[in-house]
Amino acid sequence: MANWSDPRTTATGFGASTGVRDAAFDAGLRSHMLSVYNYMSSGVLLTGIVAMLFAGSGMAADIMMGPGLMKYLIIFSPLAFVMVMSFGINRLSTGAAQALFWGFATVMGLSMSTIFLVYTGTSIAQTFFATAAAFAGLSLFGYTTKKDLSGFGTFLIMGVVGLLVAMIINIFLQSTVMDLAISAIGVLIFAGLTAYDTQKIKSMYAHVAGTDMVGKVVIMGALNLYLDFINMFMFLLRFMGNRN
Repeated sequence: MANWSDPRTTATGFGASTGVRDAAFDAGLRSHMLSVYNYMSSGVLLTGIVAMLFAGSGMAADIMMGPGLMKYLIIFSPLAFVMVMSFGINRLSTGAAQALFWGFATVMGLSMSTIFLVYTGTSIAQTFFATAAAFAGLSLFGYTTKKDLSGFGTFLIMGVVGLLVAMIINIFLQSTVMDLAISAIGVLIFAGLTAYDTQKIKSMYAHVAGTDMVGKVVIMGALNLYLDFINMFMFLLRFMGNRN
């Protein structure tokens, strides 16, 4: 969590050796965060490619817009991947966690293919780049800020639960005003979670550095940031997207 102790603050020894340890820790942290961002961005890229190919093939229109169980299998498969990774990460090998992450990114692409059927390609691209710019700024803030965001994160996670409840309610109400409010709140919540998750990932490195958990922590960190990015993108698309 974000308020975990940093081993650099408890290190003992004399100046020169402490400086070497601090430099080594900082180098390891930068490498760790770079790995997280590489996995996260590669996952987003894979999702986008799969979504475009699936939509362009015509299969997305036939399956996702029609009746049948296959549609619901595709829709709920990403949730199954997330649950397996979240609750089983301690029992998974690093290789298995990596395979699950790529599998998750692939099925997310299948699930998200419908945006290419609903929105214009130009508006999707504009929203993507707007989300990427916002994500970069928010993640940089989370990485550099000295403020402890753990309490803020707890509030945001509660907000996600409330958002899900509101979305379920609006399925029955079909309120346009409520839909816009949900989209606006969703953008704000996942913007905040981007900063919170970045700080959490940074803080967790102090506890796993030099252990066999590093690889799995990288994957889970990438998964969290991926979800923040995709959700922020989807809610923002409901504002910026022009429909076909």
